[in-house]
This record gives sequence, structure tokens and C-alpha cells, in this order.
Amino acid sequence: MEKLPKISDSEWKVMIIVWKKHSATSTEIIDALKYTTQWSPKTIHTYIKRLVDKKILGVIKSEPINQYYPIILEEEYKTIETRRFIEKVYEGSLGLLISNFAKNKKLSEKEVEELRRLIDKQVD
Repeated sequence: MEKLPKISDSEWKVMIIVWKKHSATSTEIIDALKYTTQWSPKTIHTYIKRLVDKKILGVIKSEPINQYYPIILEEEYKTIETRRFIEKVYEGSLGLLISNFAKNKKLSEKEVEELRRLIDKQVD
């Protein structure tokens, strides 16, 4: 399993903004988060610093404001986190995950067809 550092739910919110914009200043991140959180700018700066320290975000230092960019692509991080979840909760069994999901949620015909299509694609 990749040794990518885990990020908190709060850090995840910062990353979503940076991934969508491809790069962002701290001001842009703060402006985007002020509508969905009640975090102070200082708190957001702390999350940004943690992500830089974890090497999830890179920084281009310039005056008067730094530009932050993702070092890890969104899809890559989601793939790794999905694998971690399946390993932790389902002992690495994707079949157990799907079985548990199907038992606990009524799947629509469209969802069943999509699962079949994905499985068929993997078998080919």
C-alpha cells in the first residue's frame, strides 16, 4: 500500500478547492471555505500548512501571496484511500464490500447494470 499521508476531513475540504482550481492562493481558499465552514482564516492557514508539510500541497512562494498546487492528483488520492478503506474494513475483499453494500441498499436496475458492466470490463 502506498505510504501517502492521511488527510483529515478538514484538510480534505481544502484539497477539494485546490484540486478544482488546479492551484489557488490562500485568499482564494479562504474565500471558498467561508461559505461552507465557520473557520477563521488562521485555521485555514493551519490546514494549508499541514498539507504542505505532508507534501500533499506544493507551494510557489512569491510576494505578496503564495500559490498552492496539488502534488497528489485527486483521482490518485481517492484510489489510495479507497484501497485503505477496503483493506481496513473488508480485509481487502472488494467482493465483501459489494455484497455488504448490496444487502443494505436496494440497488436500482441502472446501478446493477453499471456494476455488471464494470465487472465484465475487469474480466476481459
